[in-house]
Amino acid sequence: MKIRNALILCLGVSLSGLSFADSAELNQARELAKQFVGQLQPELGAAMKAGGPVNAIGVCQTKAPQIAQNLSAKSGWDLKRVSLKNRAATAKADNWEHQVLSRFDQQRAQGADPATLEYSEIVHEKGQKTFRYMKAIAIGQGQPCLHCHGTNINETVKQKLVELYPQDKATGYSEGQIRGAFSFKKVL
Repeated sequence: MKIRNALILCLGVSLSGLSFADSAELNQARELAKQFVGQLQPELGAAMKAGGPVNAIGVCQTKAPQIAQNLSAKSGWDLKRVSLKNRAATAKADNWEHQVLSRFDQQRAQGADPATLEYSEIVHEKGQKTFRYMKAIAIGQGQPCLHCHGTNINETVKQKLVELYPQDKATGYSEGQIRGAFSFKKVL
């Protein structure tokens, strides 16, 4: 099984022989990722303008899960954000997600543009065929992510992070790194 998973991650394709390049599921997942970002970014931008990074933390804590929940309810997909260095307990990567995130980091280290990294596969979970999709979340140039996820976080932000996320691991990033990924799945 480990060899199969390694090959899947290395080749970026499932050994089932199915191509997901134009599959309906892949297209749906991509559209959901666009919708998620399209709803979250304006909320974060408004929060930053209204109260700076401390205010934006509340958006990530409450609005992002709410957006994911609403999109999940409308679409029938399970949507979340995950990371190898999670902030919220709900963002901790499962084994499959961990493997994909590690592969994304390897691809970035080899020169791949993090904004283009995505992966999909049909897996069997709990006796059901499930389509899984991940899209990397990178820290782009000029994005405000580093105010809360970077290496030089101001004291007020640090205090708010400790208050809301006592087990926080999601700091120390720099521009161009992969902070995590959108992880979506749907039972087929």
